[in-house]
Amino acid sequence: MRNFFWCFLCSFVLLSCKEENKLMTMKEKKEVPFVWEAANLYFLLTDRFNNGDTSNDVNFNRTKETGKLRGFEGGDLKGITQKIEDGYFSDLGVNAIWMSPIVEQIHGGTDEGTGITYGFHGYWTKDWTAIDPNFGTKDDLKALVAAAHKRGIRILLDAVINHTGPVTPVDPVWPDEWVRTDPTCDYTSYDSTISCTLVKNLPDIKTESDEAVDLPPQLVEKWKSEGRYEQEVAELDAFFERTGYPRAPRFYIIKWLTDYITEFGIDGYRVDTVKHVEETVWSEFRTECDFAFNEWKTNNPEAVLDDNEFYLVGEVYGYGISSGTAYDLGGTSINYFEKAFNSLINFEFKYDAAQLNYEGLFTKYTNKLNGPLKDFGVLNYLSSHDDGEPFDPKREKPFETATKLLLAPGTSQTYYGDESARSLVIEGTVGDATLRSFMNWDQMASDENTRSILNHWQKLGKFRKYHPAVGAGVHQMITESPYVFYRSYKKDDYDDLVIIGLDLPIGSKILNVGRLFEEGTSLYDAYSDQDVIVENGVVQMDSEFDIVLLELK
Repeated sequence: MRNFFWCFLCSFVLLSCKEENKLMTMKEKKEVPFVWEAANLYFLLTDRFNNGDTSNDVNFNRTKETGKLRGFEGGDLKGITQKIEDGYFSDLGVNAIWMSPIVEQIHGGTDEGTGITYGFHGYWTKDWTAIDPNFGTKDDLKALVAAAHKRGIRILLDAVINHTGPVTPVDPVWPDEWVRTDPTCDYTSYDSTISCTLVKNLPDIKTESDEAVDLPPQLVEKWKSEGRYEQEVAELDAFFERTGYPRAPRFYIIKWLTDYITEFGIDGYRVDTVKHVEETVWSEFRTECDFAFNEWKTNNPEAVLDDNEFYLVGEVYGYGISSGTAYDLGGTSINYFEKAFNSLINFEFKYDAAQLNYEGLFTKYTNKLNGPLKDFGVLNYLSSHDDGEPFDPKREKPFETATKLLLAPGTSQTYYGDESARSLVIEGTVGDATLRSFMNWDQMASDENTRSILNHWQKLGKFRKYHPAVGAGVHQMITESPYVFYRSYKKDDYDDLVIIGLDLPIGSKILNVGRLFEEGTSLYDAYSDQDVIVENGVVQMDSEFDIVLLELK
């Protein structure tokens, strides 16, 4: 009878009945593995999160009056490290942080029709080999990575290979053999998406070229003035000798970016403007990232967190989970996952969250991730730094935002301030500046409603962190009304099973769990912080909340 019952359960969770599993009962809990496909990732703009060192707020005479929220505001690496050490991210259940680019930015400002803008956002590179002093120093980055790793938090930097920063009176254009300055992309075909500048005055790296090029004279001059020219050239010589690559523009940049892996032990890259670069470049980048990560692990065995590979998540603008592994670029179908990316940013999630109920959303995502996208992942978000149509711009649905984002299958991306209802509508801003205000720490400290919102994000985030089943498991509804479902995850000798109830009645509630847990099993509701016992196939509990997060005690 028991074997028959288990076979039924196996089919119910879409797992093979050949596996020697048992109903979950009281047992010793195993250490929770880190699973990228289930990660609770936090994305922040380095300049807008926390100012840990006011002495680096102004550099390179960046003192012109800017458009609103278009200048540097003081956020830096030390500020992020402070919040890591204070436990802010751990309290949110965050186990990966993606920071906007920290490389040295153009020194001047430029007017894009929105007032003077400086490169506070990090996407206007002047020198890939240096950290912008507004963000901090190499020692600051080392301290940040060490603090994060000590707490089981992975660090992603942001990789830009597509373009340099804009040209300004103090930031000359790179040589013609390095960049093109026209035409501007019109996005009507493959070539007019790649072999062009994204916008006016954003020089496009000739990533298609295999012609050897010399270093840009402005970099030579800069490195000599900084006393590191010989060292940089020697490292480049060693790189090209080892790899056999031509001294083409893209390989210089790949070398410079992968140095951050070997020197600092970062765990991944979010890659910018992926579809604007030939897809073959990303497999080359993957190869060198893997080499660098393995080299860092070999040289720092005591600091290795686990056996996860280096993580690459790509921004293929407009990609959605419904496309599976294929993306149509001007009539050319491209598989960006193949030989390159572990995951792609899912631009479809905000629409699904708006149009589907919980069950429709969760079922769609479990089917896609366990079907066409098996062995790959998507990064779901509901607001971001450059999406002008977020799910909840006026922050009227912060609880629903958290519930849908953090409980959906796939990797979750919390944008800084999602958890504190930081306003995304700032009067006087133009364009994406409205999305990029400074983190609202004062509001969190003084406003009771904001603290309530934060508490909700913390509870769901920590539950997600401690249970890979939430993001990477198989979803199955148990009952439609009340809405109760479970997620199950198994890999090697680790298995995880959770039961979640949403939109439940306030007060007394009964959940049917007999299919999954043995009679007498002790469970714990992580949302209301209370223990329950399985009796007659159900758990009965009383709480002031409409959410239940059940785990094995």
